[in-house]
Amino acid sequence: MVDLKHTYLGIELGSTRIKAVLIDDNAVPLASGSHEWENQLENGVWTYSMQAIHAGIRACYADLKRDVAEKLGQPLTTLGAMGVSAMMHGYLAFDAAGRQLAAFRTWRNTMTGPAAAALTDLFGFNVPQRWSIAHLYQAMLNREDHLPRLAELTTLAGYIHRELTGERVVGIGEASGIFPIDSARLDYDETMVQTFDALVAEAGYGWRLRDVLPRVLVAGQSAGVLTEAGARFLDPEGELQPGTPVAPCEGDAGTGMAATNSVRAYTGNVSAGTSDFAMIVVDHPLGVHREIDMVTTPTGLPVAMVHCNNCTSDINAWVGLFAQFAALIGAPQDKGELYTKLFRLALEGEPDCGGLLSFNYLSGEGVTDLDAGRPIFARRPDAELSLPSFMRTHLLSALATLKIGLDILTAKEKVRIDKLYGHGGFFKTPGVGQRMLSAAVGAPVSVMETAGEGGPFGMAILAFYLAEREDGQSLEDFLDERVFMDCRTATLMADKADIEGFNAFLARYTRALPMEKLAAEVL
Repeated sequence: MVDLKHTYLGIELGSTRIKAVLIDDNAVPLASGSHEWENQLENGVWTYSMQAIHAGIRACYADLKRDVAEKLGQPLTTLGAMGVSAMMHGYLAFDAAGRQLAAFRTWRNTMTGPAAAALTDLFGFNVPQRWSIAHLYQAMLNREDHLPRLAELTTLAGYIHRELTGERVVGIGEASGIFPIDSARLDYDETMVQTFDALVAEAGYGWRLRDVLPRVLVAGQSAGVLTEAGARFLDPEGELQPGTPVAPCEGDAGTGMAATNSVRAYTGNVSAGTSDFAMIVVDHPLGVHREIDMVTTPTGLPVAMVHCNNCTSDINAWVGLFAQFAALIGAPQDKGELYTKLFRLALEGEPDCGGLLSFNYLSGEGVTDLDAGRPIFARRPDAELSLPSFMRTHLLSALATLKIGLDILTAKEKVRIDKLYGHGGFFKTPGVGQRMLSAAVGAPVSVMETAGEGGPFGMAILAFYLAEREDGQSLEDFLDERVFMDCRTATLMADKADIEGFNAFLARYTRALPMEKLAAEVL
């Protein structure tokens, strides 16, 4: 029997999957659960319904319970600590009675261009389109009729945390995707808050920004406990007991940093799944670049982040097509095995993909200044259409936009990248995604044995830190001393041919960007 008082739960609501990971007090995963879901494009807005949110997290938790019963032989009734994370940014608005005022607007939406540009100029700080404050200001510019009744603006993680604990708080990493952060004060930047409040007053609304935003906490601070209502919200069957300490909720950027031990200055990691983003912890302010977000670690250190809306969704679509073909010819394939075979085959493709080209844009992309996306596969008439080069094309396409953003950090801001940690579904097939990323950045890429666990594992670690850190022990030291001391890590450096091939592919990709822009206009 496992002492459940020394287990720690992380739940993350990702773009295509909700996943839960339960770890022990050696940070070893004990059980997991998941639920697949997908956003919907409704009235021009990428969204998830509240019904889908509630049903999804309960289905994920029920799957975890089944796994606990099977692997541990006991019901999941209590925990040492827990925490929830989710895809960052977006817009969830409520009135004073907790009624939802507008459809949930996810990070994927690119309808906030005027607001993001105006706030960037006003603050002297890059405000991306997907940030919560950009959505709020765009709603103000549009004079949306729900704003006079606004009492709470939060993110998906912030909303779930409130349902579990009753507390309107978020971790500082999550908060850094809502509004710019002052890393010295570990709070929203007060000068910018006052600047925005002037806009609110000018528009005639009766609320102030701090009235509607969640409070900011850092890793290790108490963010409340699981209430009776929160326990029933998560586990309607009634087995989970209230009283579990809950860590500050975080975004998928912060949990990715924790999951890869990338919270110290000068460390970095790349999360690659439905979207992909690179985060480099820096020790000084950077210039204002539209392609670079400044967010924070879960303890508030500044992080330069390159975020791309599109990564593996187009790969998933093609693998689904190949799975249909396999079924058609009477040779159905396990989806996981099919991914592995096709990813490994990409290693045999031409380093520069041999004249093949793809754009993986299902939605708009801020880094390349596109408000809408259309997936494209194209080739030169003299290019050989081979399956290895075809797969390699899609893998390199998934990283191309990220590389464009990283080049700004390395070339213009002189940020050094000595080594990156990779995690997320793109790295599940050993050595493949890792090698492609190394070719893109020209630096070694390390993948930990826990890389496939990703964000929910990182959130479980933050809950572990809340419950078991020693007095004064920093998160950085806790990760080194309690979590990753004996973790197996594989490090890979791409060879010269891979690097030169990626650069040649990227040059072709960049030249062809007008084709992608035109496709969004005519398709």
